[in-house]
This record gives sequence, C-alpha cells and structure tokens, in this order.
Amino acid sequence: MEERAYQIILEAGERGLLQSDLWRKLGVNSREGSRIAMKLEKKGVVRRMKELYKGRWTYRLFANTREKVEVRWDTLGGCPCFTCTQISRCGAGQPISPNHCWKLTEYINKYVNEINKYVNETP
Repeated sequence: MEERAYQIILEAGERGLLQSDLWRKLGVNSREGSRIAMKLEKKGVVRRMKELYKGRWTYRLFANTREKVEVRWDTLGGCPCFTCTQISRCGAGQPISPNHCWKLTEYINKYVNEINKYVNETP
C-alpha cells in the first residue's frame, strides 16, 4: 500500500497532492491515509507541508526525488580513505586518525605539488 501511495504522490509532480486526495485514491479512510503518509515521511521519501485548504488544515504531500549519481572510483581522485580497510575505526582523536595517516598525507602532498606545478607554469 505504501508503494502505491508513493507512486500516486510521485505522479502528482511538483504541485504535490493533498493528503485527503491520497486516501481517496487509495480507497482507505482518513486515519489509514494519514498513517501511510506519516510512514512515508518517516522513511524520508515524502515531505508533508501543512496547508489551509477550503477552511481546513491538511497536508500537501511531495515526493522527495533525488537523482541517482553514479560514483566511479576514478572520480574520487585516488583519495586513499575510500579504499582504506581502517575507515570504520578512523577519526579525529582516535589511534587511527587522518591527522597521522601517512597514506592521506602522501596523497595531499602529491595533490598540492600538482597544483603548485600548474600555478608556476601558468603565465
């Protein structure tokens, strides 16, 4: 039922859909429709905005759509953190820390040297 509700909200587009229209389209009562909308909001797939409609307070529902961006390892610039086996244990103030990581330091130095070369070669 939640998937169907999400599809209906998604089809409403940028203008959104009144919560009362959603439960009518789903063929459920207002209580069940409200529960479905709140579940979708809690999951982060729907945004509810309070609105005064024909003298009554209701919610307008909007689908949270995000474009999926493909992450490619070559776009990460070779940063060692993304492939490090210790990433889950790494953090500021921890025994394993970005402040003391030789791989990260080497990566940053290489990057800075490349920038310096470019700056010095540009007229």
